Amino acid sequence: MKITDLKCAVIGKNPVVRITTDQGIDGYGEVEATKYYLKPYVLFYRDYIVGEDPTDVEAVMLKIRRLGAFKPWGSAVSAIEIALWDIAGKAAGLPVYKLLGGKVRNKVRVYNGGVRFPMNGHAPGDYAEAMGKMKEAKEGFTIIKQAIGFHSQMLNAVPGFSYGEVRPRAGHHNPSRGLLTEKGLNHIVACVQAMKEVLGDEVGLALDCGPGMVVPDAIRLARAVEKLNLMWLEDMITGDYIPYVSADLYRDVTNSTSTPIHTGEQIYLRQNFQELIEKRAVRIIGPDPEDVGGIAELKWIAEYADMHGVLIAPHGVFDGLIGLAAQVQVGAAMPDNFIAFEYPIGSPQWWYDLIEGLPDPIVKNGFIDVWDKPGLGVSFNRDAAKKYLQDEDSGFFD
Repeated sequence: MKITDLKCAVIGKNPVVRITTDQGIDGYGEVEATKYYLKPYVLFYRDYIVGEDPTDVEAVMLKIRRLGAFKPWGSAVSAIEIALWDIAGKAAGLPVYKLLGGKVRNKVRVYNGGVRFPMNGHAPGDYAEAMGKMKEAKEGFTIIKQAIGFHSQMLNAVPGFSYGEVRPRAGHHNPSRGLLTEKGLNHIVACVQAMKEVLGDEVGLALDCGPGMVVPDAIRLARAVEKLNLMWLEDMITGDYIPYVSADLYRDVTNSTSTPIHTGEQIYLRQNFQELIEKRAVRIIGPDPEDVGGIAELKWIAEYADMHGVLIAPHGVFDGLIGLAAQVQVGAAMPDNFIAFEYPIGSPQWWYDLIEGLPDPIVKNGFIDVWDKPGLGVSFNRDAAKKYLQDEDSGFFD
């Protein structure tokens, strides 16, 4: 089998990768919705992989893996890798999890990142109200993640929140960084306490905190919420689109508290997790399969982390429905240090009309049942999808 083409179409906001072969088997991957501009970078790799055997996934990846980088640029490489596994599974007549070592769980836990409700403000009561709605959501989430601090609008909503300059947010990027005032720190803690009062010990609470916190504030916050038994504090110092790791700084925080510290969504490739894992700089890592280099890369990192006593809760809120399928496949084969992956939703809503093969409902009591169809186990309703193709992508399914 040989690769005959690599195509990319932006459907909604998600760049979608399609790899075609001389045997009529194709495979799909997806780039996060926040990276709608990456189509040209995906197509850059076409000449590197055309003519290769797509079922030799590692051999193909060796040709392009070194040409990626930290978020956002690793997304293109990651989407291609996922599409290759889709082809390999279809060619073998097996679900991808079988090719990754086989499943060790029949259902995969998800944590809520994508199911959101509008908030009226950023006071403790507003956060409590939002938690109540998410706790009652039909998905029955057992873990909910909420943005606070530098990852939220608290900087703008709470006067005197930080000693640093508040710079405007651009999309999903969070450029502000600085020292919290005592008022700002107390506000965060009060909001966390309000959320936990709603969730109790029935639903775990994780917090997306930055990036942007300085080490002393990260330690103060982590210690202040120790009695609340949070799932984790995420990306306090680095994260998002920051192209470095700062493992030593995270280790200072981790060694100062019993609250689990989490980072990693922006990191590309196993080598860039090495220091975090070997120094046990965090208790939990959160690679995103659509940024880290793909699903096999994610599983390799998970296995290495498990050897060092580090847990894993993969990021994925913007991964889309093809990304959701990829998360389920690799989640089924993850080692026992796996907690849950971040549940992505189809956006816009019409994406649910385009993808066939997902269970209905997708999430039951906080879990997704693992399916056994070949490849990623999902496919496009091409007639429905063609209506949303831009003119320049009209031949995407040809």
